[in-house]
Amino acid sequence: MKKRLSNNIEVKRRNRNQIFRYVNKHQRISKPEISHALHLSIPTVLHMINELLAMGLVKKDGELQSTGGRKAVAISPVHDKKSSIGIDITRNHIGLVHTDLSGQVLKYTRLYKPYRNDPAYYKELGSIAMDFKKKNTREEDSFLGYGISVPGIVEPDMERIKHSHALGITNVAFHVFTQYISGDAIFINDANAAAIAEIYNDDQPYDALYLSLSNSVGGAIIKNSDARSNEDNQIHDRLYLGDNWRGGEVGHTTLVPDGEKCYCGKNGCFDVYCSAEKLANLTEGKLGIFFEELEKGNKIFQKTWDEYLEHLAIQVNNLRMIFDCKIIIGGYVGSFIEPSIERLREKAAKRNTFEKDASYIVPCRYRYETSALGAALQHIEKYISSV
Repeated sequence: MKKRLSNNIEVKRRNRNQIFRYVNKHQRISKPEISHALHLSIPTVLHMINELLAMGLVKKDGELQSTGGRKAVAISPVHDKKSSIGIDITRNHIGLVHTDLSGQVLKYTRLYKPYRNDPAYYKELGSIAMDFKKKNTREEDSFLGYGISVPGIVEPDMERIKHSHALGITNVAFHVFTQYISGDAIFINDANAAAIAEIYNDDQPYDALYLSLSNSVGGAIIKNSDARSNEDNQIHDRLYLGDNWRGGEVGHTTLVPDGEKCYCGKNGCFDVYCSAEKLANLTEGKLGIFFEELEKGNKIFQKTWDEYLEHLAIQVNNLRMIFDCKIIIGGYVGSFIEPSIERLREKAAKRNTFEKDASYIVPCRYRYETSALGAALQHIEKYISSV
């Protein structure tokens, strides 16, 4: 009897979560539409919608146009019921994003603040985070917490950043970063965070490798499994993290044997040849200006860009041979790659043993503070999973 009761409670919980996730993706929808889309009975949908109304997660939103008969009541999500903030810490900047249950960027900012492993930096980080929260969030009970992305190996079980060549730190505890920040914080690798943002609102799961081409180069391996079909799972379940939390660290694969020196101390790393800094160093650190000059026909920049694409094509083709999946070009460079995506595909296709085209290479969808958004979405997904 107890087992049957437990099973009934679990079924009810899953139905409620499934319905909420569906409504949360639509602006206005009727109960019959929900019933049809999710293959649930009308009484089940009615009961669960009433529970969600009582929880303040959905609302009645007028009536939908009728094709005959009574007009259906429109149900809409209450996206601002909960929100979170993402913080992306890089070698030279701090990026912040505010999001809510919609999973969309509501507000973002980026500040020049070179990283230093000292109390003054962490105190200013806390001040920046708390000020951003004060300006952008509502009541305290609607705020879920902070997601913090860093360019390094993050070990959640040990509550530390094991290593970050980009920041020059080893075995730094999470609480060192959050000592001046009030609220729950979840840490994540920057490339994994960006991948979460990229896949979060996709209806159809897929295998992919996300390349983060920012001032440091990283990657994230995305698995074709619908973590959202089970509310106990988190979006992390769609990422392959590896035995040592280093899954997807493609930046430090060797691209050119005995090539240029990498900041990690090795020679010929992919990072050396395809980081955003490779381009931005020609324009005093301003990547946007590089692409503006490229568009104007600057010969030096065109030569640099062609060499960059050649190196990128080699790595992309290598990854295609290993993973046989979609390759998403993201990070700072990914924000500008779309006009050159066909050139990149052509270069990669010439190296491919099995395919004549490289349509598997796609530009990223999110172009601003992607890692910060993905970090914040950890809290959003955690909350939605609990509904």
